[in-house]
Amino acid sequence: MNLLDRLLGHDHAATRELLALCLPLTDEQFDREFDAGWRTLRRTFVHVIGNIETWTDLMLERPLRWIEGRDSAAELIERLDSAYAEFAALARRVDSEDRWDALWTDVLDDPPAQKSFGGAIGHVITHSMHHRAEAQHMLHRLGLPDVPEGDLMGWDQARRLGRAE
Repeated sequence: MNLLDRLLGHDHAATRELLALCLPLTDEQFDREFDAGWRTLRRTFVHVIGNIETWTDLMLERPLRWIEGRDSAAELIERLDSAYAEFAALARRVDSEDRWDALWTDVLDDPPAQKSFGGAIGHVITHSMHHRAEAQHMLHRLGLPDVPEGDLMGWDQARRLGRAE
């Protein structure tokens, strides 16, 4: 497994694992406000997944998708899986075509700005990590036991030993 596949696999799996911990939460718990980031678990994960969807749409130079609702933990897992499959396929295509430094136009910037595929793909992967740390904090504050650390080495070891996606 190369480095790109490790980064993509870990990012998807670590985000999915935290979302799965939210499945048994009540709406009150999923929407409880904390003093971190997007303030609730629901808003944090909607932001993370929306970020993956938006950057993928931008890099593919197509209209941005707008997904209203679909924000229960189960629905967010479905959205994550779908968005991440598409994002990872794009990243792997960029890698196979060696287009890391190729430019695309970010039409959301004012004025629109050229960005590299490598910078955008790296941004998406590292962006999720920051918000996972906020979600971990919220899950700890809710008193959930066994909130995973979510580090890449732990995921890689578990994967290598057949205990992870």
